[in-house]
Amino acid sequence: MSVFKLHSNYQPAGDQPVAIEALVRGLCEDKRFQTLLGVTGSGKTFTMANVIAQMGKPTLVIAHNKTLAAQLAQEYQEFFPDHAVHYFVSYYDYYQPEAYLPVTDTYIEKDAAINAEIDRLRHATTQALLTRRDVIIVASVSCIYGLGSPEEYEKENIRLEVGMPMSRTKLLYQLVSIFFERTTADILPGQFRSLGNRIEIMPISEKFIYLLEIVGGKLGGITKIDPVSQKILGTPQSIFLFPAKHFITDKNQKESALQNIRLELTTRLKELEVQGKLLEVERLKRRTNYDLAMMQEIGYCSGIENYSRHFSGKKTGEPPETLLSYFPKKQRTIRTERGQIQTIEEPDFLTIIDESHVTLPQLRGMYAGDQARKKTLVEYGFRLPSALDNRPLRMEEFLGRVGQMVFTSATPADYEHEVSEQVVEQVIRPTGLIDPEVSVLPIREKGEYPGQVGDFIAQTEKEIKKGGRVIATTLTKKMAEDLSAYLKEKNIKAEYVHSDVLTIDRIKILSAFRRGDFDCLVGVNLLREGLDLPEVTFIGILDADKEGFLRSETSLIQIIGRAARNVAGRVVLYAEYVTGSMRYALDETNRRRKLQMAYNEKHGITPQTIKKTIHDITEHLDSEHDKAVRANVILDREIFAANPEKLIKLKEKEMQAAVKVLDFETAAILRDEISALETALDKGEKRKKSRRN
Repeated sequence: MSVFKLHSNYQPAGDQPVAIEALVRGLCEDKRFQTLLGVTGSGKTFTMANVIAQMGKPTLVIAHNKTLAAQLAQEYQEFFPDHAVHYFVSYYDYYQPEAYLPVTDTYIEKDAAINAEIDRLRHATTQALLTRRDVIIVASVSCIYGLGSPEEYEKENIRLEVGMPMSRTKLLYQLVSIFFERTTADILPGQFRSLGNRIEIMPISEKFIYLLEIVGGKLGGITKIDPVSQKILGTPQSIFLFPAKHFITDKNQKESALQNIRLELTTRLKELEVQGKLLEVERLKRRTNYDLAMMQEIGYCSGIENYSRHFSGKKTGEPPETLLSYFPKKQRTIRTERGQIQTIEEPDFLTIIDESHVTLPQLRGMYAGDQARKKTLVEYGFRLPSALDNRPLRMEEFLGRVGQMVFTSATPADYEHEVSEQVVEQVIRPTGLIDPEVSVLPIREKGEYPGQVGDFIAQTEKEIKKGGRVIATTLTKKMAEDLSAYLKEKNIKAEYVHSDVLTIDRIKILSAFRRGDFDCLVGVNLLREGLDLPEVTFIGILDADKEGFLRSETSLIQIIGRAARNVAGRVVLYAEYVTGSMRYALDETNRRRKLQMAYNEKHGITPQTIKKTIHDITEHLDSEHDKAVRANVILDREIFAANPEKLIKLKEKEMQAAVKVLDFETAAILRDEISALETALDKGEKRKKSRRN
């Protein structure tokens, strides 16, 4: 019986039942690779949720960016509310890797800002994997980067049970040894407070406090408390406390690691001296000896991850431990070529590669980019050669650490087709919607034909009169800006979006577009996976015959799919001739349309435009309360004079609530508000101090 119970208000429809059955059958037949070729809007996530529910295995879902991963995690949480659905991405809000540019002799020091909330979620992920099987992890490609040994992480946890013998001093020492920090202020994840025989601990993965009371040399009681309201949440009889850091090394391993680093340093200095690199010798000697002194005295140094191979005890070139190491394994008996019986260990979880046409190239490219940067650092004496082993997994290493895989994409690449033992199509949408009608029109003016811009304007005006919305895609940012301005001159309400527009502004523009505040959206790359605009009835792809990334087979099919959420959706490719990519996109779209129309006719289905509530994650900023605390208003003296410290606390609570539901875009807005509030408060205190002086 499966450990997963799927919750949903609707049943599989369209091609979903057939796709679910085929994929489950393939997994049961031990097929290693399968592909779900699901058109835009066909419900690929729901299909995979059904597959997970039937297979009952821990599951890893990999997405190509944090935003998409958060969206998927939210969807899986809705499908599996009774199970452990976790979000695992890089915990850096900002990350500038260490680098050296020999051409300009420029050294760039590592600079990073860690998001404590995402770090907490990472710990929740690993702890769930080590303690239960009903686990779904939605991760970015950060899952192939070094994380620390799961054996050490699990071994160093502290088990506390009511009635067990306990020494306050010994417990405090144990907490510090697994990287918990002592505080006398507000307690945060990974911290503890001690007042007499009462010790308060907030686990690294949680937002509640455990209050421990030591009575007569024993643990007298454990109380689970809400840190804000002080409400008692429970009185557990036993608890586990996992380390506050993923990289755990015992004392003996630490001494051995430091000794090995010294030996490597001696060897490397001799190599550089033989090469006549005296500057590099001095640079490497000074830096490494400083790091050794820091690690010896306080157990840490900046850039300690570059020595991770020594602390983990791995050999040169051996891949690091990653999130994949925390997933369960199973033993299987096989017969070798010589007829001998051998027991092997293999992964016991399912892997789903979402939007595989984008995610797989990312997974393949991480190693090469990382090594190119670090080889330069090693060559010029900034790092020891062992720094090269602090790296992401190679593609073959990644494949060796995962078991059965399902690729999901509307446009799977050649790799997926080559390795998949089964490609399952999901062309029929539950809504009955069919792919849009696609036509080709010339770019240049001919006789009475006004050319691509003139024709686009004429067609846009017709769509607006019918109440529709329109999208135009251009090849460059400048073209997008110029076309938007020209449309406005023609009395068409238009706005543009591209990568130079701030993320929050892009969200506001898309929400305003859906609300009908303007009618035409102009962009360069509006084919981003997950872009859901059901109000769009017409898309004009300008310069469609300019082969390249923005006009490839994949790109064209993806942008055509943006018009597949409205029954009136249609697309025009403006081109002087039909390229190979255009021909493929046209043929594939027409093939899907025939299948969809035949299905609708057979089952008497009338397609319906998707009805989707317009959610704007910035809407809360427009409420009366939040207007008073927005970053662009906090400098108003009358508003800011009303208890700014309390206001900061309130925003921090709202930010934590947003993170809890994986709404990281809202959390980012709130984080910026808090920063602006703190800056304004600091300036105010300085002004007061100056007046006193």
